[in-house]
Amino acid sequence: MALFHSFQAIPLKISLFFCFLSGLVEAQIVSSDSLRHADSLFLAGDQVNAARIYEMALAEGHTATDPMLLKLASAYERQNDVPRLLYYLDVYFERHPDDVVLRRMNDIARANNLSGYETDDLNYFYLFYRKYGLYVLLFLLIPAGYVFTVLLLKSFRKQPILTKQKWVVFIYLLLLLVFTNLPEGVQSGIVSHDRVLLRTDPSAAAPIVEVIGRGNKVSILGTKDIYLRILWRNNLYFIRRDNVWII
Repeated sequence: MALFHSFQAIPLKISLFFCFLSGLVEAQIVSSDSLRHADSLFLAGDQVNAARIYEMALAEGHTATDPMLLKLASAYERQNDVPRLLYYLDVYFERHPDDVVLRRMNDIARANNLSGYETDDLNYFYLFYRKYGLYVLLFLLIPAGYVFTVLLLKSFRKQPILTKQKWVVFIYLLLLLVFTNLPEGVQSGIVSHDRVLLRTDPSAAAPIVEVIGRGNKVSILGTKDIYLRILWRNNLYFIRRDNVWII
């Protein structure tokens, strides 16, 4: 009897699967039509409504293309919405690190008294890492591979390996690991509300250290419940997650 009911359930499962698949295809078609409509509105000069449709598509899970990010940035520049302009430029910069985009964001931020976009040594190191990090990593792996091979051959031949050599290899590999993972472990975010509170601890009862405004950029170092641990002007604070657009 159980086997009979199991066979009866198979057509139902197949039907549900095809309903889900057709719904997914229909949603993609609707999304594509909406994006085409947004493109036509943008070309016609109606950037306000074009931006609204683009953001609706993003909220529904559509992946932002590079042209879409630049159009959103242009639309919010027309609306004088500086924080959103900087947000979409920063998302574009994450994909395509470029000195021109970095300096453009810095100029906009300086004109609007916003912090976090400075073209300092740290940002230029991040730019260098994003553009050439893979090549540097491959270059650093060559001596590491050579030394590891030598030590492995010595081990097979029962030759003694000095403790100093082991420590040198260990420290080199450790530094290589830090170089590979440290920049990727730091996210950025842009404050999305006015008068956002920075606290010393991840609690509503914690002392308020500073109040910052919409559009300022912070570095995110971790999370704690509904709070983000951020670096702001070389100090560590906590800020509510819903007050930040994470890049």
